Amino acid sequence: MERVKLIECPRDAMQGIGPFIPTDVKVAYLNTLLQVGFDTIDIGSFVSPKAIPQLADTAEVLSRIDRTGSRSKLLVIVANERGAEEAVKQEVVTYLGYPFSISETFQQRNTNTSIEGSWKRTAHIAELAQAQGKELVVYISMAFGNPYGDPWNAEVALQWTERLVKELGVRIIALSDTVGVAQPKDIRSMFGTLIPALPEVEFGAHLHCSPDNWITKTQAAWDAGCRRFDGALKGYGGCPMAEDELVGNLQTELFVGHLEAKGFPTGLNFDMLDRAVQQAVGVFPG
Repeated sequence: MERVKLIECPRDAMQGIGPFIPTDVKVAYLNTLLQVGFDTIDIGSFVSPKAIPQLADTAEVLSRIDRTGSRSKLLVIVANERGAEEAVKQEVVTYLGYPFSISETFQQRNTNTSIEGSWKRTAHIAELAQAQGKELVVYISMAFGNPYGDPWNAEVALQWTERLVKELGVRIIALSDTVGVAQPKDIRSMFGTLIPALPEVEFGAHLHCSPDNWITKTQAAWDAGCRRFDGALKGYGGCPMAEDELVGNLQTELFVGHLEAKGFPTGLNFDMLDRAVQQAVGVFPG
């Protein structure tokens, strides 16, 4: 039976919310998620509090969560070397995630540097991670298109992913539909190009979607060989650095039900999943 890796992303769900979610509320919610059985939880970020004030308490959250009996690994997002230096000090963290955009405009908006500057930054972060026993996960932002008119296609993505793999030793790369514009044919083409070209890499799908297109998007990635998927309960979230409106994430509980119905068991604790879904309604406004 093929193994599917599910990455739950409360960080992505929370980051664009204006009213500050109390740390106690975050910790209680994350403690439930830790018991569901996700492969990885994208739990927070070490970025400037001015950029993402909602996640300014990530270090405190990490110090307070209860990982007893949990098999889930933890991932935090960093946007520069300073954030990476803080993140690698966190013993409970396994992965550092870095958003590397193939859109020049978005790279400037998201991390305040050019693509070439981002490459140098990624190299430094990779060194920091390796020195401290952490693994770098690179997110290819705007992988399936962008609203700025910047060039993108599978060849551009392959150019950068090959460098990430061969020069920096990156082994996990998630292709991100940052503003939710991906078409199934583009998803199929992108994964269909990259997976055969770099078989040693674990490619993931970070798809921002809506209730009416998540099945076609995830099916396109699946058909092209992707077996790692990011999601967020209730579909909350999106990237606040890309557009004014948050697009929304792949709704984890729907995708899990879809996989189970198709005969691909996820191995999750469904009682705890149901509890987390109920908690999410109280965590997120609206």
